Amino acid sequence: MARRGPGEDEPIDYGILFVSVLGVTYNAILAFINHNLVPLAPTHVVLSEILLLTFSFVFLLRKGLYAEDMAPLGYLLATIFLTIYVMAINRAGYIDHLRNVMIIFAFVVMGRWTNERTLKLTFKVCCLAVLAVLVCEIISTPAYVALLHPAEYFQNTRGVPPATYSDSGLFRGALGFEGRFSFGLIDHRSSSIFLEQVSLANFCGVIVIYLISFGNRLTLADRLIFIGTVVLILVTNDTRTMLIFTVVSAVGYVVYPWIPKICDFLMMPTIVVVGFVIHAFRPDAHEDDFVGRISSTVRNILNMDLPAALGLELDKATTFVDSGYVYITYGATIFGLILFWLFVSFYPAGRTPNQKRLCHALSLFMFLNLMIGSTAIFSMKTAGILWLLVGFLKVNEGATAGIRVSTPQAERNFTRSAVS
Repeated sequence: MARRGPGEDEPIDYGILFVSVLGVTYNAILAFINHNLVPLAPTHVVLSEILLLTFSFVFLLRKGLYAEDMAPLGYLLATIFLTIYVMAINRAGYIDHLRNVMIIFAFVVMGRWTNERTLKLTFKVCCLAVLAVLVCEIISTPAYVALLHPAEYFQNTRGVPPATYSDSGLFRGALGFEGRFSFGLIDHRSSSIFLEQVSLANFCGVIVIYLISFGNRLTLADRLIFIGTVVLILVTNDTRTMLIFTVVSAVGYVVYPWIPKICDFLMMPTIVVVGFVIHAFRPDAHEDDFVGRISSTVRNILNMDLPAALGLELDKATTFVDSGYVYITYGATIFGLILFWLFVSFYPAGRTPNQKRLCHALSLFMFLNLMIGSTAIFSMKTAGILWLLVGFLKVNEGATAGIRVSTPQAERNFTRSAVS
């Protein structure tokens, strides 16, 4: 008989699988409903996320919270306090950043309860769904549009009108423009099940992180599926940031295990300082390219004052969709940004080679993205499974492998298995 791989005897947790896969695919499901069954409104999208988060929190409450959950719980409680403060002082409702942290909390704690078989299946199902629709989009864009109608969906649920210069039915942001970086394989930026190009690019980054931190626990066939998906996204999505990130990560697979974890803490200030250097050479760059985005973020940082850093100018938060550091600061104060920095830097474990690959790649992914965007890295469509991976690897490698609950019984079971 063929030997089973690691974790193949574990039961699949269908609750975690369900909420994780739906978190990635719900936009496509809603788009299909929007065109074929009933027109949707923004409230339907919000309700969908609320239901997924509610399911996640009910799951966690039934499992219970333990010592291992205190760091993410503390982060969530601190964010709740900052949210109440910002809303009270501005006399306005704003829960965007709280919602982002709720996603991080829910999935990172669920990751602690996830077994290896469930995690592998979650990533594989999501990857195959993205790959299948992406292939359809590449082969026949009209067939892709006929299936999901992206422009119509975003008009109904986000209030974004279709582009006047195109009747393709694609989301206007995916159309690109003349002179933009492109491999020229298709006439637009691919979007797959996400319907817009930014989430597909970030999904590519998430799969890259999964490959370098978990690839040695996958079969060759699965690795080829994930690598093929990454390559196909890179050559059709025209994402400069994820192309750079992928190349760095390929080198990082070898280098990251030798880099101390304190470098994660230094990653954000280093990237910001590099951004200021780039801005010094191109202070007037406004183009929608890598340098232009970075220069714009630095200008926005320089324009912040003390009231903005203390959350007194909440009304401006949503205007910084391409400047993540500024977006977080205006919506959650400078303390919200510091909390996010500390959590990303120190929460992921950094003992085993795979854990080190994950924590270094995660820091680069998050802090680099904040220089050229804001909300994309917090979207449930990509953030959910990423933080699920973070939570899993924190307690399923090294000295903590197999321990999911800090109880005397769990410790006895672990000790007994280690001795035997």
